[in-house]
Amino acid sequence: MPTATPAAPAVRTPAPVRPVSPEVTVTDPALVRRAVKAAALGNAMEWFDFGVYSYVAVTLGKVFFPSGNPTAQLLSTFGAFAAAFLVRPLGGVVFGPLGDRIGRQKVLALTMIMMAAGTFAIGLIPSYATIGVGAPVLLLAARLVQGFSTGGEYAGASTFIAEYAPDKKRGFLGSWLEFGTLAGYIGGAGLVTLMTALLSTEDLLSWGWRVPFLIAGPMGIFGLYLRMRLEETPAFAAEIEKSEAARPKVPLREMITGQWRTLLLCMGLVLVFNVTDYMLLSYMPSYLTSELKYDETHGLLVVLGVMALMMIVQPFAGALTDRIGRRPVIAAGCAGFLALSVPALLLIRQGSLLAVALGMGALGLLLVCFTAAMPAALPALFPTRVRYGSLSIGFNVSVSLFGGTTPLVVTALVGATGNMMMPAYYMMAAAVIGGAAVWFMKESAGRPLPGSAPAVEPADR
Repeated sequence: MPTATPAAPAVRTPAPVRPVSPEVTVTDPALVRRAVKAAALGNAMEWFDFGVYSYVAVTLGKVFFPSGNPTAQLLSTFGAFAAAFLVRPLGGVVFGPLGDRIGRQKVLALTMIMMAAGTFAIGLIPSYATIGVGAPVLLLAARLVQGFSTGGEYAGASTFIAEYAPDKKRGFLGSWLEFGTLAGYIGGAGLVTLMTALLSTEDLLSWGWRVPFLIAGPMGIFGLYLRMRLEETPAFAAEIEKSEAARPKVPLREMITGQWRTLLLCMGLVLVFNVTDYMLLSYMPSYLTSELKYDETHGLLVVLGVMALMMIVQPFAGALTDRIGRRPVIAAGCAGFLALSVPALLLIRQGSLLAVALGMGALGLLLVCFTAAMPAALPALFPTRVRYGSLSIGFNVSVSLFGGTTPLVVTALVGATGNMMMPAYYMMAAAVIGGAAVWFMKESAGRPLPGSAPAVEPADR
């Protein structure tokens, strides 16, 4: 590995990363940790909202939609929830290219404040009984703001961490992004569970449901503070230096047609990642309630327990991807879902608490193969010049088409066929597609990001 030039030690001002030669960059461990925290907090906030919204859906239906038909109220609430997925690709198309033009840090600060504002606004909207049809209209508007901003969040956050991290620790550091996801979901769903237990139905309906949404305000301000304190990523700063203009403009066509093979590969990886994710964390709670007659709180606690297990394993699995590679870990997850989806679902359908916990736990550990590897693997698919934009587009299109629709599609398949094993078959089909994507992807562990210089820790100079 090339070493520092003699002039480099004269640079005394601390920086997020210190170039020691034209070919090597030395990272600052303290600033890398700050970058990881700032990026992970945004993901945590997104899934905090997801957990809250999912588990107060019945209450929101009563607050924001006309009374008389509980089923229609619930469907309307989830319709507003699903609307956010429709605008995610649009957010990706806007924020991704913007992140490649003006910088990752600026765009991530913008998406953070928009997410916080959208979630906070839901807690302030008057009820249907107070303002009539304006209530559901405002709810939909807030959800669209959330979805639009989320379109630039995950790809930006994973890009941000990947471009700050040293090559040998990119998997470990990237895994904390999904640690934030799990922490946010547990925090949101756990808070709703606690409030449901402590408050009367009347209090929950009149004011209690607002509290989790209003918490997003302080969370957003804190996250914005963390992100505004960071400097631009070294990879993007180097890209700026290579450009004649200060703001390189990359045509949207180059991000799509110029990267179409890699985009398809990205979408395949995101498909298996998100189908299994939404199946386990979104569909399974309702499956436990509707099919196994678990009460909602009981089913939720099982899922939260699985997520806590995943959080414990997540950093170790991320470090494993640095040692043996992303491809073997992702391939193991695909093979596991292909071989174990049916046995795990049969175990869950057995119905006892131990059987359900074992089946859900097995699926959760397989899911960790994706949550630990993808935050480092996906940014490494694209060169620096188009990384944020291309990844935003590929990620959000795949999530909107396949991930977010998983609960709806599986419910429809079960209803149409009467086959209660459809969730397992759906995960197996996703695993086949994911396996094909892994076959074609290149190993990125321990290697520089495409278009970037090698990034090392100070001890490795």
